Amino acid sequence: MTEVERQQVTALGKTLAAERRDGCADRVTDDGLSAFLRQWSAAAGSAARLPAVQRAIGWLVGYDGMTLAERDQALAAAIEELRSLFQASRNTPETPPPPAPEQPAAPRRTAPRQARNRAAQMPKHSLAELDLDARLEQIAHADLRLVSGFRRLGVVTIRDLLYHFPRRYDDVSRRRSISELQVGAEETVIGEVTDVRTIGTGPKLRVRVEVSDETGSIEAIFFNQRWIAQQIKVGQTIALSGKVTVFGGKRQFSSPRWERYTPDPDALLHTGRLVPIHPLTQGLHENQARRFIKQVIDTITPRVPDHLPPHRREQARLLPLGEALAQIHFPANREQLDAARRRLGFDEFLFIQIGVLQRKRLWQQEMGLPFTIDTQVHAELQQRLPFQLTTAQHRAISEIFADLQRPSPMARLLQGDVGSGKTVVAAAALLQAVANGFQGALMAPTEILAEQHAKNLKQLLSRVRVPRKTAMAAGEVYQQADWRALLDPDDAAKLAEIVAILGMTPEEDMGGQGVRVALLTGSLGTRERRRVLEGIARGEIDLVVGTHALITETVQFAQLGLVVVDEQHRFGVEQRLRLKNKGCNPHMLVMTATPIPRTLTLTIYGDLDVSVLDERPPGRQEIRTRRISRSEREKAYRHIRKQVAEGRQVYVICPLVEESEKLELPSAEEMYERLQREVFPDLRVALLHGKMPAREKDEVMRAFRDHQYDILVATAVIEVGIDVPNATTIVIEGAERFGLAQLHQFRGRVGRGNHQSYCILISDSDNQQSRERLAALEQTTDGFKLAEIDLQLRGPGEFFGTRQSGTPDLKMAQQGDTRLLVEARRLAEAILNDDPELARPEHHLLRQKVAAFWSEALQAG
Repeated sequence: MTEVERQQVTALGKTLAAERRDGCADRVTDDGLSAFLRQWSAAAGSAARLPAVQRAIGWLVGYDGMTLAERDQALAAAIEELRSLFQASRNTPETPPPPAPEQPAAPRRTAPRQARNRAAQMPKHSLAELDLDARLEQIAHADLRLVSGFRRLGVVTIRDLLYHFPRRYDDVSRRRSISELQVGAEETVIGEVTDVRTIGTGPKLRVRVEVSDETGSIEAIFFNQRWIAQQIKVGQTIALSGKVTVFGGKRQFSSPRWERYTPDPDALLHTGRLVPIHPLTQGLHENQARRFIKQVIDTITPRVPDHLPPHRREQARLLPLGEALAQIHFPANREQLDAARRRLGFDEFLFIQIGVLQRKRLWQQEMGLPFTIDTQVHAELQQRLPFQLTTAQHRAISEIFADLQRPSPMARLLQGDVGSGKTVVAAAALLQAVANGFQGALMAPTEILAEQHAKNLKQLLSRVRVPRKTAMAAGEVYQQADWRALLDPDDAAKLAEIVAILGMTPEEDMGGQGVRVALLTGSLGTRERRRVLEGIARGEIDLVVGTHALITETVQFAQLGLVVVDEQHRFGVEQRLRLKNKGCNPHMLVMTATPIPRTLTLTIYGDLDVSVLDERPPGRQEIRTRRISRSEREKAYRHIRKQVAEGRQVYVICPLVEESEKLELPSAEEMYERLQREVFPDLRVALLHGKMPAREKDEVMRAFRDHQYDILVATAVIEVGIDVPNATTIVIEGAERFGLAQLHQFRGRVGRGNHQSYCILISDSDNQQSRERLAALEQTTDGFKLAEIDLQLRGPGEFFGTRQSGTPDLKMAQQGDTRLLVEARRLAEAILNDDPELARPEHHLLRQKVAAFWSEALQAG
């Protein structure tokens, strides 16, 4: 490469790397990656014609239509292609030509010698003799360098290869005569080679192949691939597939796919069909890998055992598993590809639904703590409220109370939009736990949010008089619920154990007093922490609010009856279970302020019953939302000054913490400096971002809450914040870089008081998806509508910003396919109704598949 080419390729690589670090959201460049690549190619000249660059760009064709997983794989492959240019240039003065398609050179990073020796010594067998768990190196005549390349992708066994799905398909199934070829279209032509010439030398070398049929001739140009002249001979009949371009007024193919033509259409692998593009890595050449996969697919899939019994498969109208695997890799047509996707996506949804339904059944079979609902206490709570409960809140409370009265522990998700009043619903449930002689616990993701909850609950519940029904009442509840009938009549020891765990010693009713609320966080001093821990252990504290500190070993509850987890998606499954295990099968209520589409609810929270708060409490202000360009920023600053002059406070959100050379966006640190020194030197400006120590972040938030600052410049760390009723405006810089769910969460930071509130979105992006997201935010404040739009536009991987801990990874199913998910749920229920443990012989394989699927999910989480 020349120095100019090196600089141009470096710039391209930096952009691709930035896009991958940004989560493949197609927003690093203003008009999207596809538009950027077209502009770069037009301006890069000779750099764009380098074979490695062309291969890199080839990986990214159709980027805007890929899923996030496909984008990540394509970017990784493209970056590796570009990196190979620099690795080659360090080894030799002139970049050598890449290996021939059918005879790839050894990868630069080979497996360790011992691993290669073990692979070489491993007994070899024909594919017909091997089962699905056989390693690839056991396949007779398998190239060990190719096997090593697959191993780097995590593809070790034949089963792994079957589920190493293509990331996309190039449709070159249309065959035309040469005279019918359309410029700009992806076409396939079959013809006789009438001329082969090598032109130029070095980096400018190209091979010109002329192909003719009865209607005319066309040239195919291969850049810097000298070996093509040895592989393609005059007189051969070949198939060419690729985009038809024009050069010098003549139509031509530029670096097309090609292969020798055979009359059997099924024999074509690289041309004339829906060509699968599999995720590859260095050392795996596309044609060779595709040929190897086809060999395995053709031999293995006819004897793949199906984990679904035939009558269940017919009931769901699904392809047999082996046929689906064959068609997903090498589809005969679009219809067969869709049928294969449906079967494999259905399987993933089915495994999830069986897993969550089994978990739910196990939970419901446990012996819980049935409560008696104290209607007098609940009525007093409502009297103490400064507002009327909404219909949605009444409905949610009724659903929760019904669960609390059952002998099995509650497992319910309370899902509500920003400001919908979840805390009051949780307070009503916690109050009933205390009224029944049990303790409650509420776990929040941050100290400052825990402090806010503790303060609000103390103000509300400390004034509600609760009869002191301690352990005696709990014992009475057991007798009233006829718990002995649920046990073996002779199992007195089991009942005694339960009684001992609950500390059931008769006591007199201590009279009514308010709920005793305590805060437990990591920043408590030693003396205060000891006092709180002793109060929890002795039962002197009715309700403890805290962070992860609640699940440490030092926290011992006297009799924990109800667990509430706030901002559910920020805690993993294991953390929730550790808190649950602090008691004897306590009831559990998990809450989220992120409105979640039904498909995600069934997938992520399929083991929970769901209550939805879909009403805005009376008095909540409608937040006026408007998008402006960067050039209109001064309008936003005038609005900020006016709001501060009226005594209000303002958030300014930035997508980056520090300055970036690649992204023309203000960082939080830059914005803080500019606002404090240049724009608002007379106002009090604070800075908050995720790289600050936790204690420092909490101190800044407390100071802002107490109005020690007028403006808070922050990053996405503010998404889960606290109530600052005096904050009336939020300005979001680079708004296109956030998803709708996240933008809606930001917007929920304001509008919490009695003053009109505003959300200002600053964006210059012309990307269509970005424009649609921001327009939707301007037009509606309904979080559930926005959540559905966000799921469709960005996919489930981006919905929460980070992947849920313990959530299964979906390779084929699409979260937006509600119909398929509901069908899988229905079949899962039918199967488990007939065979709850999947113990029957016909469900043996299904049980293994479900166990393996969830094992991988928990390891990944």
